[in-house]
Amino acid sequence: MFDLFRAKAEAVSAEVHRVTAGAQALDLVLAVLDREGVADSPGARAVWCEGPILGALLDRSALARRFPGLSFEVTRDRAAESRVGVTEFDWALAATGTIAQDATDPRLRLASMLPETHVALFRTSTLLPDLDALLPRVDPRKARYLACVTGPSRTADIERVLTIGVHGPRKLVVIAVDGEIGAA
Repeated sequence: MFDLFRAKAEAVSAEVHRVTAGAQALDLVLAVLDREGVADSPGARAVWCEGPILGALLDRSALARRFPGLSFEVTRDRAAESRVGVTEFDWALAATGTIAQDATDPRLRLASMLPETHVALFRTSTLLPDLDALLPRVDPRKARYLACVTGPSRTADIERVLTIGVHGPRKLVVIAVDGEIGAA
């Protein structure tokens, strides 16, 4: 099922990685922060909405020294000024290459929608075949905002001219983690 997810996500311009443990996922996130210039470009910023997949592995002090523009305090202003936003998703859908999360917390929406590059992590154990398999798992009394993301932001005008990144990130990096939550 993961191969289908990867094919569908890459078909809409997402960059997809699969790792066996949280430590490898953390290394990939740090590589994206490096690639996007968060470590060495003056004023380059990133926001990270911490979650259970990598939360136990994060050394905030070390990360702040390496990436001075990185913030774990996600606000509208910080997210809007950031090159990279990092979030964790609850599910993935193989049929469409979509990632989905209970985004009732507005910080998740800010970190995933406003920066130019969005890094999204999910556990492969939460990979589902399609939307029909997801909906019974979502409790509408608790999850008041379900976010489903399929590739970077895109829109087209009446002449079918496709534009990437108008209403959200220009790049989507998806990291699927096979191992246990927080595993090194």
